[in-house]
Amino acid sequence: MKSKKVTFADIAAYTGFSKTTISRYFNDPDSLTLENQQKIADALVALDYKENKVGRILASGKTEFVGVIIPNLYLHYYSEMLNQILATYEKYGYKFLVFAGNAQADVEQKYIEELLAYNIEGLITLSGTIPSKELAEYNVPVVGIEREDKYISSVNTDNYMGGVQAASLLKKSDCDILIHVNSDIPDDVPAAGRIRGFVDVCEENALPYELILTHLGDTFEENRERISALVDQFEEKYPGKKKGVFMPNDTHANVLLNILFQRYGKLPETYQIIGFDNSPISREAVIPLSTVGQQISVIANEAMDILSSQMAERKKRRPEPLKEPVHKIIPPILIRRETTA
Repeated sequence: MKSKKVTFADIAAYTGFSKTTISRYFNDPDSLTLENQQKIADALVALDYKENKVGRILASGKTEFVGVIIPNLYLHYYSEMLNQILATYEKYGYKFLVFAGNAQADVEQKYIEELLAYNIEGLITLSGTIPSKELAEYNVPVVGIEREDKYISSVNTDNYMGGVQAASLLKKSDCDILIHVNSDIPDDVPAAGRIRGFVDVCEENALPYELILTHLGDTFEENRERISALVDQFEEKYPGKKKGVFMPNDTHANVLLNILFQRYGKLPETYQIIGFDNSPISREAVIPLSTVGQQISVIANEAMDILSSQMAERKKRRPEPLKEPVHKIIPPILIRRETTA
């Protein structure tokens, strides 16, 4: 037989409190004394109370939903970051509604409207398609990760230091030419710091280098075709020279590694490769990849810490909104594996 659903009236009768007091326990527990909170908590255990989440949402208007927008799930960095964001549920108690925008502004705009229709309490975005000024105009707290962030709070890796670490490792590997492949990134996007850090090390140490700013595509097929063409270019331009290649992320570094293996049956001595992110593919590659590690779990937790603080503030009777966005910078960790000497 089905057990009877325990109601606020049942809890009130058991404890001797009013239904209003019971409601306050769920929606504003700090308004009750610790002693009364404990009495109600004990009653919930004794009565085997199962919380009605839908009813609570309807009563309070608070969904405990956070929206997440990521560019795609192909790049291993984004999938690992999403994994770490979802893992924060145990600590913060928020559930997540996730959309992949695929760098289409009109599509992401519809996704945000959909999320707002679900009454999300906050938004985390890794996509840079919609300007931060526009995101700041929505009536929810927003935290960005690795994107332009002038008008919203953010958590980013120290990309400049990451570029310095990558170039410095390739320098120690005695490469004849250092090559960095990346997109043509606007200066206000954090990842542009990787380019500046790489170039500064090369120029300060008079190291021969080449900067290749090109779009490598959004699918494996596009990546393979374009990176294979780059290898042809490297072989023609630098025959017999030791080439230190700093790729924009671990996914593209792994594609480069696979192309070289398929051509030569091994990683040639004339190549040194380093990626960026320390996503799982860097460890799972045919030869584990050296990489500039983003502290992905730390970034995810810091983003939720900032967001949860802002969401909690909005629930107060007299909330005090942020005067300025909060920006946190997380140091990268250089991880030396088998693709560098």
